[in-house]
Amino acid sequence: MGELIGYARCSTVLQDLTAQREILASLGVADDRIYLDKGLTGTNRSRPGLDQALAAVRAGDTLVVPKLDRLARSVPDARDIGDTLLARGIRLSLGGTIYDPADPMSKMFFNMLAVFAEFEADLLKMRTREGMAIARSKGKLKGKQPKLSARQQAELVRMHSSGEYSIADLMEVFTVGRATVYRVLDQAKAQQSA
Repeated sequence: MGELIGYARCSTVLQDLTAQREILASLGVADDRIYLDKGLTGTNRSRPGLDQALAAVRAGDTLVVPKLDRLARSVPDARDIGDTLLARGIRLSLGGTIYDPADPMSKMFFNMLAVFAEFEADLLKMRTREGMAIARSKGKLKGKQPKLSARQQAELVRMHSSGEYSIADLMEVFTVGRATVYRVLDQAKAQQSA
């Protein structure tokens, strides 16, 4: 029997991976063989920790994941990962249960888990959109606030118009980046031409 390679993921940087690490340890995965992704959603296929875990497993090894929704949040992605592992001769353990694509019951169970993971991700997206729409209608979701007040913007434009201040000077005086200075100047120019 080959090595056990673990993978854990949480969607936000504020979430903790301790519980998933403990599950992986209880399933026999050594701490130095656990690969992590923090702050990345399961719908995003570009996950460095997952890429490292998939690169670390060899034929005969087992990729251990606490739950399928930590590995993938869509049916096509879950199937793609499962099929890739199978083709490479790597077993997949979901919370201690080995996924065997040759067994019809195991395959059905895997597909059902993938459908539920995708459904859960879709529900989360829908609830987030609904919450944002409610907040927006109540005036509580206003978007990103400008770095400079209207008065500061007017002063930046006046100073630039005087010809005495370079863009670098304005960046330093207002402690903002180059993009902010140009954005303020472009907005002022657009207002003048309107």
